[in-house]
Amino acid sequence: MKLVILDRDGTINEDRDDYVKSPEEWIPVPGALEAIARLNHAGWHTVVASNQSGIGRGLFDMATLNAMHLKMHQMLAKHGGRIDAVFFCPHTPADNCDCRKPMPGLFKQIGERYGVDLGLVPVVGDVLRDLQAGTQVGCEPHLVRTGKAARMGEAEIADLCAKVPGTTVHADLGAFAEWLIERERAVRVAAGEPPSGYGTPDT
Repeated sequence: MKLVILDRDGTINEDRDDYVKSPEEWIPVPGALEAIARLNHAGWHTVVASNQSGIGRGLFDMATLNAMHLKMHQMLAKHGGRIDAVFFCPHTPADNCDCRKPMPGLFKQIGERYGVDLGLVPVVGDVLRDLQAGTQVGCEPHLVRTGKAARMGEAEIADLCAKVPGTTVHADLGAFAEWLIERERAVRVAAGEPPSGYGTPDT
């Protein structure tokens, strides 16, 4: 099973300093939904691992979170893509839970749900904690320079990468999708398989 684990706020949709609190505030990053669809068409399953402490902080309730995700799924479907599941932590930092990133609890849940070893499964996010949580279970770290990372300077990006060795940096989710598909294409070519059309919507 080919699996990619994505952060939500700042990676798929625009981030907000005051939290994304309603479907109206849930606005996709340009090109992100198309990138997920392209990954799907190339054979990857995509799931989300997201901190949603707005619930614990009383900023919105579960019905509102579900409405946000319904909007995400509906908009993604228009591009021919899908997210298989959303795993989220509703807690605040004061709860000291195991599921709030950078803790790895959400990733362990994903591994258990799908019955897969998460070693080398790509994790994509825009902040340090996304990558720290994933690498604790062996995920391959990828930083996108959208969301909070869009405001980071080169020195800050370098510092983040030093804290999570092996991190690959991409301009956005579209650039990550292109990188991953091209790597898979190279593997197919090396194995003597035809690369023609790989990663396009009709394959």
